Amino acid sequence: MSDGTGEARALTTDVVVIGAGPVGENVADRLIAGGLTAVVVEADLAGGECSYWACMPSKALIRPLTAVHAARAVDGAAQAVTGTVDVERVFARRDEFTSHWDDAGQVEWIEGIGATFLRGRGRISGEREVTVMGADGATTVITATHAVVLATGSTPVTPPIEGLEDVAFWGTREATSAHEAPDRLAVLGGGVAGMELAQAFARLGSTVTVIARSGVLATFPRPAVKTVLDALRDEGITIHENTATTRVDAANDGTVTITLDGADPVVADRLLVSTGRRPATDGLGLEHAGVRLTEKGGLPEVAPTGQVAGTDWLFAVGDVAGKVLLTHQGKYEARATGDFIAARADGSTPDAGPFSRYAATADEVAVPQVVFTDPELAMVGRTVEQARDAGLDVRTVELPIAVAGSSLHADGYTGWAQLVIDTSDDTLAGVTFAGPDVSELLHSATVAIAGQVPLDRLWHAVPAYPTISEVWLRLLEKAGR
Repeated sequence: MSDGTGEARALTTDVVVIGAGPVGENVADRLIAGGLTAVVVEADLAGGECSYWACMPSKALIRPLTAVHAARAVDGAAQAVTGTVDVERVFARRDEFTSHWDDAGQVEWIEGIGATFLRGRGRISGEREVTVMGADGATTVITATHAVVLATGSTPVTPPIEGLEDVAFWGTREATSAHEAPDRLAVLGGGVAGMELAQAFARLGSTVTVIARSGVLATFPRPAVKTVLDALRDEGITIHENTATTRVDAANDGTVTITLDGADPVVADRLLVSTGRRPATDGLGLEHAGVRLTEKGGLPEVAPTGQVAGTDWLFAVGDVAGKVLLTHQGKYEARATGDFIAARADGSTPDAGPFSRYAATADEVAVPQVVFTDPELAMVGRTVEQARDAGLDVRTVELPIAVAGSSLHADGYTGWAQLVIDTSDDTLAGVTFAGPDVSELLHSATVAIAGQVPLDRLWHAVPAYPTISEVWLRLLEKAGR
């Protein structure tokens, strides 16, 4: 706020957190719990991308559609599903989960933990100093006695396609906040968000075409991806893999024509561009911290404690750190960084070893991730290729998910599972599941990998009957245990 004289307001606090998404909120919470004061700065909505345009609204769109499909997959229940999806009610339910894009509740939570919330665009202006420009042009200069934490998330990457800059296209923000299902939707990008939204809008009534230049869900094992692709194609979604877009043109009637390399043009009423994200480092004043960005605009090395290389007071957590662009991993990093800063401020030398609470190391070995298509794709740890690139000698065990629990779960249940086993100590390096509702199997795999549990010990973790978890027993049997 301005004091009316045009001079900047001045504040002093222990830590400034730039970014009030889930990651920034978590680091502030840990700082406050550790006895420090914190100012949280946010130019957009408190709660961040995840709360309003990503995780929560997309899953709120997906869930009602998946529930209907699940009922139709069970004889007896299928006969009760006699109507069609109420599209308006689906959107209305989604709006409830985003609090109608009102962040008052999130601001109240931040202030409720004892942090100070400041609305405006924060920029580093000196050592341990952040200048915040409010929407009204007033400035606040905040001095941090201990640290500044960047939690600014990531921003979409727009591909350099001829004509795209002249087209009014959707990004994931527009898609997850939409109140219409277009007759024809074209999706550029075969990543997680693109595939989830493609299926969601297909189930809402759109005719959907996906165009993926570099393949679909390319970081996951191909048999798992095929399980998803087969299901989506069975629902009428057209998927062009390894297909480049050469040009995009808008017509006077509002339609968009996408010209492809090696395939017929696609005409759509809406174009969704979902071609990846990059750390949001623009305009942060990092030069005032002596930090030089990489060629791709990312931060230099960020330690497991969150400390940015070359500084002793600047930290980065979540997407902006450039490690793993997943909300749950960012919150995990935030907890470690908040605890580290608080412990260091108390005069101690926190242990930042592999299993320390002050260091986020799961990004190296045990990252869980879920693609919330139907069927789902859930993976933790390394793929075979990633494990071998890391110098591990691995073997695999894979099989269809065909147990009593899966056959009860849905008629015609189709799924796939894989273990990637480190032969040096007979522990798991990676686990993948594909199939309806397999995300609920993932945490057991995450615990097994993070805990380095040998297969001989896993043999004694008896799965309940009849559940889909019985696939663990079948995998261990095939592994020779």
